[in-house]
Amino acid sequence: MSQAASSSSTSQSSSHAPEVYSGPRLEAVNLSKRYEDGVLALDNVSFKINPGTIYAMLGGNGAGKTTTINLFLNFIEPSEGEARIDGIVAHKDPLAAKQKIAYVSENVRLYPNFTAVQNLDFFAKLGGKTDYSKADYRDVLLRVGLQESAHNKRLKGFSKGMQQKCGIAIAILKDAPAILLDEPTSGLDPSAGMEFIRLLSDLRSEGKAILMSTHDIFRAKEVADTIGIMNQGKLVMERAAEDLEGENLEKLYVQYMAGHVESEQNTETAN
Repeated sequence: MSQAASSSSTSQSSSHAPEVYSGPRLEAVNLSKRYEDGVLALDNVSFKINPGTIYAMLGGNGAGKTTTINLFLNFIEPSEGEARIDGIVAHKDPLAAKQKIAYVSENVRLYPNFTAVQNLDFFAKLGGKTDYSKADYRDVLLRVGLQESAHNKRLKGFSKGMQQKCGIAIAILKDAPAILLDEPTSGLDPSAGMEFIRLLSDLRSEGKAILMSTHDIFRAKEVADTIGIMNQGKLVMERAAEDLEGENLEKLYVQYMAGHVESEQNTETAN
């Protein structure tokens, strides 16, 4: 092959190489959701989560936290805006988007008549991961804090916290670049909660982008890089955790929630 032909071939090869996405792993862009009954569950919310960072989303029931997660998972479609995963718009290309994300819900639903290992094997293979061994399952279950004596027991005898650990293990095995956690510390005792915080720190160091919705202000402040406060579908505060050092996050949370409610009441009075 001539030098010119070789150069041309190399040029063509490089021009067709797939582009590597270098933006945020998770991004909400002017994201809104209004349900058919007229309820505005999410109101023009925007945020970004980069690789190797944890975003804790605080808020009470009905604040819009779970709606946000459901939009990323394409369980529902947005009324306006986009939920992007690795640059992929979730409601426009849901299959590609779901390959990039792992999810653990507050109430993990696994197969109660399967053992912990059988559940991991089933869901790993369902996600296309066929090369895991029993040793891999053992290692990941130990990593999330499930004692070895429980690995081959059926889940129907497990506590909520133990089932939660299995759900987190399944999310780790998927090895997706982004992880969504809906109230992940619910059902965990203090010791298990500390183990979970250490696990999140490990996943962050592996480059995972993590969105965690939670009521747990203490855990949020302990592990998050960014903290957002949701109320009535709006993102009313977003600050870097380092900017909150020395501040009372509980007091700040109450102030933002109360201030937002007061603003809403003043608007209604004016109208």
